[in-house]
Formats: sequence, structure tokens, C-alpha cells
Amino acid sequence: MNMLKKAKTSAIEQDISDVKKSPMTMIQALRSAMDVMLERDANVVVFGQDVGYFGGVFRCTEGLQAKFGKSRVFDAPISEGGIVGAAVGMAAYGLRPVVEIQFADYFYPASDQIVSEAARLRYRSAGDFTAPLTIRMPCGGGIYGGQTHSQSPEALFTHVCGIRTVMPSNPIDAKGLLIASIENDDPVVFLEPKRLYNGPFDGHHDRPIVPWSKHPLGEVPEGYYTVPLDSASVFRPGKDMTVLTYGTMVFVSEAAASETGIDAEIIDLRTLWPLDLTTVVESVKKTGRCVVVHEATRTSGFGAELVSLVQEHCFYHLEAPIERVAGWDTPYPHALEWAYFPGPERVGQALKRAMEA
Repeated sequence: MNMLKKAKTSAIEQDISDVKKSPMTMIQALRSAMDVMLERDANVVVFGQDVGYFGGVFRCTEGLQAKFGKSRVFDAPISEGGIVGAAVGMAAYGLRPVVEIQFADYFYPASDQIVSEAARLRYRSAGDFTAPLTIRMPCGGGIYGGQTHSQSPEALFTHVCGIRTVMPSNPIDAKGLLIASIENDDPVVFLEPKRLYNGPFDGHHDRPIVPWSKHPLGEVPEGYYTVPLDSASVFRPGKDMTVLTYGTMVFVSEAAASETGIDAEIIDLRTLWPLDLTTVVESVKKTGRCVVVHEATRTSGFGAELVSLVQEHCFYHLEAPIERVAGWDTPYPHALEWAYFPGPERVGQALKRAMEA
């Protein structure tokens, strides 16, 4: 499979422009996606720590057990390895499990099951078996969660062959991408920036919270639709430079562009791997400048891969060195949350450097 390709419109992708919409938070959009798929496909099951009766620590699965029963939505012991291991077995035998790791920081005990089993099953069985499971993980900081509730481990998954890695930035994409993930025959790690659960966040922690109900991306189509897993979106058109980002940093980058007055084109990657390389390359060749932004630690972060790809495919179009903004190479500090978090000021400084080079 060519993992660096232009996304084609999926045969199941729906035209959502004229369908009925309802205001939803990202939490509600994710719940709606699971509701839709539990209704459409009897092979879909949802389980994890506290996802049943309690509805999950962030209430993403609230009400699903009452609607679909304890055999379709159920709680699991505090054993991430057991949760994912059971899901791999279920998937190999025809089910489509959607499991929740309560925080992305807790996935490490399940690493062997994700890397050695789920990611390798199709290859080592010569296609006789697949692992159509979706692993949901709330990720990222900005909620005063400290070092064990704020990590962004996406680069650990993009490094593994056989895993799709997804991170939405808004309710519309979250629902469509989750449905597409559940329907996909590959294992999908579905990372959910928890700072975006209830509204967009531009990095200004000292300002009032804006709810999704006051943002156009909070108007989510009801019912079934998908967003292709290998498609980036042009979140903000521009001509001065390209910003490659995803998750919470989409809105931080938007704020930085607005505050600096730089006409930046912001590409929301949405799916980190497979990467929609064509959209990335077209934008960078058009603007001639590129800034990469992510919340995860800098060294060996996914931004390093993006910088390498841009350098490889766009070298003769670049007017300035590629800039990179990321979290620092340190555990996420509780007391210095906003010194670590790449806010609009730090992103804005990178935008200015790229323009002045």
C-alpha cells in the first residue's frame, strides 16, 4: 500500500452539505459516530475502562450501554494490554471492536499487542486475517493534567508499519473520521485532543472558553457520513507560507497567523499516516515557505518526518529554511503548563522568522 498518496474521495463518503445538522461538542460527535456504527453493524462492540455504565471518564460513551446492551458496550479491567489483546482476537474473528484507552499516557502496557499483534496480523497471515479495531485515546495537554495525563505519543504509532494514525481537530471531522476508522480493515489509533472536547482552543488560556456551539465546525451532520482517512484539509487558505499541523495546534496556528498578520495557509493533516502528501506538497510549492507545528516533544516528533518530506519534495521551491515549533524535550510540567504548551506567541515567532529569512 502506498502510504504517501493523494486522498481519493471514498466511495462511501457522503455529501454532507445539505443534510440536517445539530450542534455537537467533539464528545457528542464521537458518541454519535459510535452510536451510528453500533446501529449499522452488529459486529461493532465498544469496551474499555468505565465506558459502560459510567459512560467513560469524558462521557464519550454515555448512554450507549443503556441503548445497545451490556454485550455490545461493556467495561473492562484496568489492563490496557488485556483490553487491546482481547480486541485483536475479536477483530481476527470478525468483530469490529472500538476500545478506549482512558488517557493516551496509559497505552504503554498495550504496546506489544498494538505493535507485535494488531499491526502485523495482516502481513504475517498473508492477508488471511485482518485486525479491524479502533483504539481511541484522549491525548494532549492544556487541561492541567501533568506528566501522566497530557502526552502526545502520535509519533510512536506513525513509526509502526500497519497502523493508521488519526487526530481530528473538530467535531465534524471527529465523527466522520471515527466512522471511517471503524469501517476500515486496518488497526487505527484514534487520538482525541481532549482540550478540544468542548470547544476550539487558540492557546490563550487566560481568555474565556469558546464552546463548539458558537463555532461553525460544531454543526455536525446527523446520521452516517465519513471523512476519508488519508485526506488532509486546507483549514485556512493563504499565500505567504504553509503551516503543517494537526489537533489542537490547528487553532493555535490560526490565532498566530491572525495576530501576526501573516497570510498563512494552514493544512490540518487529520490523518498523520497514511499522509496526504500531495496536499502538503501542493501547498508548500505554492507558498515557498513552511512551518511545522505540533504539541508533542520536539526530538523525533512527527514534525521531523514532515520537515524531511517537505525538504525532499519541495527543496527547489523553498524560499526559506523550514521552521518547527513543538513541545520541549521534557515531561509535561504541571506548574509550567503554558511554558511547555506551544502557544500563539511561540508559533507567531516562527512564522515571522520564516517570512524574514
